[in-house]
Amino acid sequence: MSVVGFDVGFLNCYVAVARAGGIETVANEYSDRCTPACVSFGPRNRSIGAAAKSQVVTNCKNTVQGFKRFHGRAFSDPYIQRLKSSLVYDLAQMPSGTTGIKVMYMEEEKVFSIEQVTAMLLTKMKETAEHALKKPVADCVVSVPCYYTDAERRSVVDAAQIAGLNCLRLMNETTAVALAYGIYKQDLPAPEEKPRIVVFVDIGHSGYQTSVCAFNKGKLKVLATACDPELGGKDFDEMLVRHFCEEFGKKYKLDVKTKPRALVRLYQECEKLKKLMSANSSDLPLNIECFMNDIDVSGKLNRYSFEEMCADVLGRVEAPLHNLMEQAKLKKEDIYAVEIVGGASRIPSVKERIGRFFGKELSTTLNADEAVARGCALQCAILSPAFKVREFSITDAVAYPISLKWNSAAEEGLSDCEVFPKNHAAPFSKVLTFYRREPFSLEAYYNTPRELPYPDPTIGQFVIQKVVPQASGESSKVKVKVRVNIHGIFSVSSASLVEVQKTEEGEEPMDTEQQATPEEEVIINNHIHSHFTSPEESKTEKKSDQPPQVKKPKVKTKVLELPIENSPQWELAIDMLNLFVENEGNMIMQDKLEKERNDAKNYVEEYVYDMRDKLHGRLEKFVSEADRDILSLQLEDTENWLYEDGEDQPKQQYIDKLAELKVKHCGAHVKFPFSASDQCLVLTQNVSF
Repeated sequence: MSVVGFDVGFLNCYVAVARAGGIETVANEYSDRCTPACVSFGPRNRSIGAAAKSQVVTNCKNTVQGFKRFHGRAFSDPYIQRLKSSLVYDLAQMPSGTTGIKVMYMEEEKVFSIEQVTAMLLTKMKETAEHALKKPVADCVVSVPCYYTDAERRSVVDAAQIAGLNCLRLMNETTAVALAYGIYKQDLPAPEEKPRIVVFVDIGHSGYQTSVCAFNKGKLKVLATACDPELGGKDFDEMLVRHFCEEFGKKYKLDVKTKPRALVRLYQECEKLKKLMSANSSDLPLNIECFMNDIDVSGKLNRYSFEEMCADVLGRVEAPLHNLMEQAKLKKEDIYAVEIVGGASRIPSVKERIGRFFGKELSTTLNADEAVARGCALQCAILSPAFKVREFSITDAVAYPISLKWNSAAEEGLSDCEVFPKNHAAPFSKVLTFYRREPFSLEAYYNTPRELPYPDPTIGQFVIQKVVPQASGESSKVKVKVRVNIHGIFSVSSASLVEVQKTEEGEEPMDTEQQATPEEEVIINNHIHSHFTSPEESKTEKKSDQPPQVKKPKVKTKVLELPIENSPQWELAIDMLNLFVENEGNMIMQDKLEKERNDAKNYVEEYVYDMRDKLHGRLEKFVSEADRDILSLQLEDTENWLYEDGEDQPKQQYIDKLAELKVKHCGAHVKFPFSASDQCLVLTQNVSF
C-alpha cells in the first residue's frame, strides 16, 4: 500500500512519501523536489511540470498555470470573468456551466475541464512518487486550502479519481502543517493538562491562511481558521510588474500588456527580483534582452522602494490575524509559538508585521516549502494499515457555518437550522429527526455569504424519498444523518423511516429505541429534533449513569432505509467523470507513444555522434582510411536526414534507420584479426582496448 502526500500548489507542487525511517520529499526527473504546477499542450503530446514551464514563453497560449483557483466555479462567476483579461491562455464554458480551459492539442481545439487539467498534474506527481517508491501508487492524501468550499473540494476529489488515485483525505494545508509540526514533539502536555496553543501562518503564492491549534500528547485540534484568499506572493509580483510596465512605457515607449510573451517574461523576472530583494537591501538590477521589438530593457529597484510600493498589500497582513484571535477567544499571551511557512513568508516586511502583531519572534522550524506535503504523507501513513505510526488524532474545523432549510410541515413557508457552526469539529455526524407523511427535500447552504470567498452559498439539494405515513395515518418519524466527512465535504449520508408497531402483551419487543438523554436530543421545534453523534460521544453510557425510567408499554420499531437523491452544486456527472477517466488514459498512452518515438530518434542521433567519435578516436587505428571515409559519409547523411526529412517520422522509421546503419558498419574492414561478429562489436559497442 502506497503512502504518499501531494501538495498541489498554485505555482509549485511537492510529493512526499513514507519510507522505513520517516517521511521524505522526493525529486522529479530533473532532480528537483519542486515540480511547477504547469501543463503545456502540443501537436503530439502534453508536457507537464518543468518541461511545461520551459514552454511558458514559446507556447504561451497553450501552456496553463494558476488553474487551482478555478475549481468548482461557474464560468459566469464574477471572479472568473475578472481574471480572464489577465490570463495569457483562454477560458471557455463547459456544457455543465463550469469553467474550462481552451487550448490547441493534437492540432485540434480542445476545451478541458479544471478537473481534467488538475488530474494531468496529479498524474505527473503520481509518476514521480512511483519512480521513487518503485511500485504503483494509488492511495494518497491531497492538500487543499482551508478556505475551499464544498464545490471546490468535490472538484479536487474528482480530479484525483480521473488521475487514478484513491484520495484517502483532502487535508487542509494549515492542518497538514500542524500535523508535521506536532507529531514529532516529545514534550507536549498530557491529555488532561492545559493544551499548548500554536498559531500557523501559511502565505503562499496565491493565498494567505492562518490557523490556531491546540496540542496535547497524541492529539491535535484546530480551534479556528482565518484567511485572505486574495493575498499572496502574486500580489507582490503584480506590483512589480505594474511598476516596470509604467517605467518601460516612459523610458522605451513600450506597451508591455499588448504582448503576452513579453508580459510572461516580465512576470518571471519580477519574481526573481522579489526573491533577491528578500535577501538584499541594496539596489538590484532587472535586465531583459530582446524584450519587445528587439529592444533590450533594464531597470533597478531596492527593498525600501518595493515596500513603499506594496504598502496597501502589506496592510492586509494583520486583518486575518485579528479575525483568528477573535474567533478562538484567545489573548496573545496564550500563544506558545507562531510558526510560518509558504514561499511569501520569506518577505522581510511580511515577517516583521506578523511578529509585531504577536509580540514575539517567529518560529521557522518547518521547511517553508515542503511542510504541507510532509504533513499529507504523515496523514496518509496514519490512515494506512501498512505503516505503524505513533497514535495521533486530528480534529479539523468547519471553515464556514452550514445550515439546512426545508418546507415546514406545520406552517407555510421555509424553516431552517444551523447544523454545523463555524469552527465546529470535523469530521462529524449529526442525526436530525423529522416527522413527515411524504417525501421532502433539504437544501444545504453556507449561512454567512459575506464571509464566503465564493459567489454562491448553495451546497446542494437532497431529496428524502419514499416517505409514507404510519399505518394509523400519523406522520412518520424520519431520521436523517448529515455529515461533514474527512474531506470537509457536506453530505446527507443516510435517511431511515422508523415504523412503530404495537406488540401483544407478553411479546418481547424488537429493535426498541431507547429514550435519548437530554444532552443528545435538542428540540428545535415541534417537527424536528437534533441528535448529535461523534466518535467520542457515540460510546454507550453505563446503565448506572442513566436516570430511572418509568416503565412504558412495550413497542417494537422497524427501521427502513430510505433512498436519497443527492444534487450537490456543480457535481460532475458520473458519465462525464467516466469519460474524463477514459480520456486521461488515452492521453497518457499518447504521451508514452510520443516519448518512445522521441527516444528512438535520440538513439539514432546518439549513435551518429558516438560512432563519429570512435572512428576518429579509439577505433581510428583499426579501420582503414577508405572505410572510415565511407562510414563518416554515411553518418553525415544520417545526421542531415535527422534534421531535415527525418525530423518528424514514425517510431519504426528511426528503428529501421538505426538497424540499417549497424548492418552497414558491421561490414566495414577492420585492420585487426577480429571475426566478423567481433568487428560488429568493435564498431557498434563501447569496447575498450
